Amino acid sequence: MSQMDVEQPVTPIQNEKFLPNIAADPVYAKTWVETNVMPHVDTTFFTCICAGNEVIPGDLANYVLPAMKKLDAALKAVGRKIHVSTVVPSNVLGTSYPPSAGEFSAATAPVMEAIVAFLEAESYPLLVNVYPYFAYLDSPVDISLDYALFNSNKVVVKDGELGYKNLFLSMVDAVYAAVEKAGGSTVRIVVSETGWPSAGGDGVAATIDNARMYNINLISHSGTPRRPGENLETYIFAFV
Repeated sequence: MSQMDVEQPVTPIQNEKFLPNIAADPVYAKTWVETNVMPHVDTTFFTCICAGNEVIPGDLANYVLPAMKKLDAALKAVGRKIHVSTVVPSNVLGTSYPPSAGEFSAATAPVMEAIVAFLEAESYPLLVNVYPYFAYLDSPVDISLDYALFNSNKVVVKDGELGYKNLFLSMVDAVYAAVEKAGGSTVRIVVSETGWPSAGGDGVAATIDNARMYNINLISHSGTPRRPGENLETYIFAFV
């Protein structure tokens, strides 16, 4: 049977039922893997299984790491080497400017530091949803549209020896800085979602032309100023 690469992580596990149950019960985690993973391993390449999609910060945050550990143990028990992680929004950071000052917020730090330690030990990535559009929308006076759309030809943000010509890489490196401060010097970031709206939103920047421009410019970038030699795995959300 041929394999088919999955172009996004497995649908994240999150709701009031699954995360607490998996976090508390290794048998439940084992059953979840047997039901949702094992029937598909011959036809699907699983890139990652995520315990939660943007549930940190939130009421389910404390269940994420225990669920990750239970899933990891269940997968290892059946001989499957599949990364286990979680998806976080960029607002897990309390500070993001300049990028080198990036650090987790007081609300997320206890959870995120423990997750980073697990990811570091297992060599698993952290998945982050990165949307420059929303950052631009929040601060249109301080953030230029060109900077948000990768259209700046000059360094806009100078951060020590590093320079940033676009907001996307600045946002990613701010997360890298936070992860490194939490002890994850080798943790890789995967951008699980990024994109630009083609309609709606503010009614000005959300256009088909801007969405096209963002996506075209996005795919021309590899690595970040902070991690220049490291391929930045990125998934675009969404094409319709």
